[in-house]
Amino acid sequence: MTSIKVERLLEKNEYGLELQLVTGAAGLSRLISSSRIQKPGLALTGFTEHLHEQRVQVFGNTEVSYLRTLPEARQREVLMHLFQADLACVVVTKDLAVPPVLEACCTACNLALMKTPQLSSTFIVQVQAFLEEALTAYTSKHGVLVDVFGVGILLLGKSGIGKSEIALDLVMRGHRLVADDVVDVARRKTGVVYGAGNPIIQHHMEIRGLGIINIKDLFGVASVRERKKIELVVELVDWDPHHEYDRLGVEERKFTVLDVEVPLLVVPVRPGRNMTTIVEVAARNHLLKLQGHHSAREFAERLNQAIQEGASRRLVGGEDIE
Repeated sequence: MTSIKVERLLEKNEYGLELQLVTGAAGLSRLISSSRIQKPGLALTGFTEHLHEQRVQVFGNTEVSYLRTLPEARQREVLMHLFQADLACVVVTKDLAVPPVLEACCTACNLALMKTPQLSSTFIVQVQAFLEEALTAYTSKHGVLVDVFGVGILLLGKSGIGKSEIALDLVMRGHRLVADDVVDVARRKTGVVYGAGNPIIQHHMEIRGLGIINIKDLFGVASVRERKKIELVVELVDWDPHHEYDRLGVEERKFTVLDVEVPLLVVPVRPGRNMTTIVEVAARNHLLKLQGHHSAREFAERLNQAIQEGASRRLVGGEDIE
């Protein structure tokens, strides 16, 4: 599970959280493992069944006002019971005065207590955006990512097999390049991965014998895009006459990246095969599958049905002859 330390919230960034530490510096090493924020609400009354660990706890005007209605001894009892859970940290919003008992309990439990001048609603939106970015799992893949008919296709294969040449041909046919050579892959949410170009070589492509070219400058802004959801992986391999390749397409293979499974096609490469057309057809076929039409399976079903009907006719014919 991806997680970050609480101290990351105090770093300056474009999200403008405006947090300052009140107490509990020892708790800055605690972990945040979810981008979702929690307001204690009923947990302050003692009902902690739905209290989630390793989340940022936001104390707004409602929570602080409720605490002040309680006797000091009850405040301490409620907060110590609440802080028995493995919480990430506590944030008081709207620049409200921090109740002394809340500060004392956070200090005693080594729980970071911070405050911000922002309203609770504003802060929750901004901190969730920050955490979604910070908790994103990343990796890099050696390959080419293209957008073909709206389908994000990741081309994989050994160096020199022709990935960049296929991508260049696809761009000339009106499709779009996302990344060449190095594809930065991120899991934005469960079951979905996105690919983007490395900032250093973004929109550039290496063609052996030609050198480095800038696709955006050569073909225009419509020929590239910043990032794309990876929906299909096409692995290019050298043609091996002794290997039996999938000829029907009934078998569903998967490629796992960042614990997300993506449909995989293994396509052999040899002289005379128009690989660009094959990739285009793969994209069209993927779109067809998304609409519920699996051509290979439908063909296999018709073939099996024809075989069964033929066997039945032969059986009936044999009985007639007898």
